[in-house]
Amino acid sequence: QVQLVESGGGLVQAGGSLRLSCAASESFFMFSAMGWYRQAPGEQREWVTTITSGGIINYADSVKGRFTFSRDNAKNTMYLQMNSLKPEDTAVYYCSARNRLTQVRYWGQGTLVTVSS
Repeated sequence: QVQLVESGGGLVQAGGSLRLSCAASESFFMFSAMGWYRQAPGEQREWVTTITSGGIINYADSVKGRFTFSRDNAKNTMYLQMNSLKPEDTAVYYCSARNRLTQVRYWGQGTLVTVSS
């Protein structure tokens, strides 16, 4: 069973930065799309950023220019660098990866990011 483990969440003031990490138990080679999602209190889970199998990175308009996706294939770890954080970025952040053969999507357990005003 593939495991994704997030870390790096916490409390930060508006305008601050955080970097989230997501370590996978399997090689990134087995995944097609990977990315980050978030779920604010009382809201549905929403897409934040995705990298395709072709290496194309897309961002939601709400985070474009502030958040940056990156990955370290040697460490099977993906990152989300979040700058200029806003209170509306407060959410539980989840990493996700899709198996390229079975199309099964895996999720991490989530890490809470709280941005105070």
